[in-house]
Amino acid sequence: MQDNTEIKKMVKNRPSLIMRIPKIFLKTIIRIVAIIAILLITTFLIHQVNSSIEADKIEDYGQKIKIFDGTMNITIDGHDPDTIVLLTGFGTASPRLDFEPLIRELDKKYTVITIEPFGYGLSSETNRERSLNNMSEEIHEVVKQLNLNRFILMGHSIAGLYSLAYINNYPGKAIAFVGIDTSVPTQPWPGYNSAPMDFLAKAGVMRAFLKFFGNEKPKEESEVHRFEQEHMITMKVTGNNTLHREATSLSNSFKDAQKLSFPKDLPVLLFADENSAVKGWTELHQAQANSVDKGKLILLPGSHYLHHTQSKRIVAELESFLGK
Repeated sequence: MQDNTEIKKMVKNRPSLIMRIPKIFLKTIIRIVAIIAILLITTFLIHQVNSSIEADKIEDYGQKIKIFDGTMNITIDGHDPDTIVLLTGFGTASPRLDFEPLIRELDKKYTVITIEPFGYGLSSETNRERSLNNMSEEIHEVVKQLNLNRFILMGHSIAGLYSLAYINNYPGKAIAFVGIDTSVPTQPWPGYNSAPMDFLAKAGVMRAFLKFFGNEKPKEESEVHRFEQEHMITMKVTGNNTLHREATSLSNSFKDAQKLSFPKDLPVLLFADENSAVKGWTELHQAQANSVDKGKLILLPGSHYLHHTQSKRIVAELESFLGK
């Protein structure tokens, strides 16, 4: 009889237990959301404080040129009559500092001009559309203001598209093109949504992530300063509106670039990552090299940023290619 009573009590209490499950689940979700919110507020405040402190620690470099609605930062290294104009890949926070290993090798034999586009490095932002033609027009404005008549155009990554547009829109200025693992108009392109990364950068999450999981400081004392400056500039520019709009425009840039090709008489030297995960990467670059009278593809071990580890080889191959 007592057992039956206990069973009846269990049956009677079961509905209330079932009713409590959604409430327990809801409270758990609320707690998790609250913890995430507190963490985001914390990382945001830490990011704002550090950004304010770092603003005074970022050292000025280069010279500022008034271009359209903003100022573009450019640096000039070396004093040789032969000039190279360097163009950066997408999202590289400080092109000048990123290209440092390559510039150290190049400026022994060339004058090297590094252009930091709007939204990058120490350049201002812009309200201009980040279209393929606008990007090439901005390169042209810098070249015009510096009175450059003949130069080698060298670019990394997405600069392959911008260089292609520049060479077609302003023929006769570039006497050769050198690509460092450059984008190809017909490469697979799934699109790029920068919104998640922009949010993480503005919320300070990226700063926290890099603090615990980022690259270690270089062991060489001479490299530590550049590393710290590059980190501060990365925190400053990542997620800005100009870069966001450029990211949004990339799909159209690839599409528009498919109508273009290098002039047959333009020497084209391409360096590509031999282990790239992009489907058909070697074949795509070989096709570009084969499209001109004097073209060459050189596969190198490393990563997408070949100029970080292969600068000496890049310069040696360039010298050989140009017959200097």
